[in-house]
Amino acid sequence: MPDILHETRGPIAWTTLNRPQARNAMTFAMYEGLVEQAARVRDDDAIRAWVITGAGGKAFAAGTDISQFTEFRTGQDALDYEVRIDRVLSAIEDCPKPVIAAIAGACTGGGLGIAGVCDLRIAAANARFGLPIARTLGNCLSMANYSRFAALIGPARVKELVFTARLVEAPEALSLGLVSELLETPDALEARAMELATHIAGLAPRTLTATKFALKRLRLAAGAIHGDDLVTMCFGSEDFQEGVKAFLDKRAPNWTGR
Repeated sequence: MPDILHETRGPIAWTTLNRPQARNAMTFAMYEGLVEQAARVRDDDAIRAWVITGAGGKAFAAGTDISQFTEFRTGQDALDYEVRIDRVLSAIEDCPKPVIAAIAGACTGGGLGIAGVCDLRIAAANARFGLPIARTLGNCLSMANYSRFAALIGPARVKELVFTARLVEAPEALSLGLVSELLETPDALEARAMELATHIAGLAPRTLTATKFALKRLRLAAGAIHGDDLVTMCFGSEDFQEGVKAFLDKRAPNWTGR
């Protein structure tokens, strides 16, 4: 089976991240599949809403597949990666149709980045959210993603999640406004995602498009802030190399601050 599946259910585009054996960790090919699907959704007048979900009921997406970081050696490798990821997230964010993330299980790192740029997020009771990079790889977010998360849950909450590396359980995510609804099971989640997408598909398309674009413009109004030095500082460090190796070796990293 392909690692990413696309289908059309009436006026609803439905995308499933399909690596349940790897908690739907994102390969670069899967990221590209999202960019391609965003273009199809944008250009197809018959599609009125787009749902993104994960296969297996145990993960939406547990970030980027860590094995793809083993060849990173320089800060430029990190900057090229962040450009790639920002292109993916921007493709979803800039899609003129409403996008719904239906989240069961782990939604962490890059998976939370994908969910975060969707317009609505609904979750099953087993969903967990986090940015545990200070515990796992020792990298950092791009300025664009710090901005996105700060707009979504506030700067103080972003700091708390990164500084503690903890995972947020579904009820807390609901109280934070990270998700708008909780469903008991992954099956109930899928049914509700379809119901919600169908409802949204019947509303005025231009009103929805104007609203999502207006809110993005408000977020960007603060202006572009340079942050490449922070990305290269983290991704180009000995700690990042240690974090990747420790993750793949299934052991705790030995952080040195170098």
